[in-house]
Amino acid sequence: MAMKIRLARGGSKKRPHYSIVAADSRMARDGRFLEKLGTYNPLLPKDSEDRVKMDTARVQHWLDRGAQPTDRIARFLEAAGLRDKTARSNPQKAEPGKKAQERAKEKADKAAAATAEENAE
Repeated sequence: MAMKIRLARGGSKKRPHYSIVAADSRMARDGRFLEKLGTYNPLLPKDSEDRVKMDTARVQHWLDRGAQPTDRIARFLEAAGLRDKTARSNPQKAEPGKKAQERAKEKADKAAAATAEENAE
């Protein structure tokens, strides 16, 4: 059975509240889970202690049994000191989108044409 430690969404529309759960990866996001391990409230400020609450002993128990944390949960575990910080490589993160790249290319072409005209005169 492939186990995951992941978030299960609760709360009303535009007021999310998540439970940190250990679940079979084949189950639905908000579906059946084996154990609730904590809570996450993204509406609270980042420096608030109540933003992420976890039973670290139970989380470690599930990690020892082979459960794989999702990306968001892995970040919570890194912040709690239960997991080593991993280097993330997203080389495309700093690149502008396609439209912005096209606009920049057009601007550069216009500038090059303008300098070519000045040099020709």
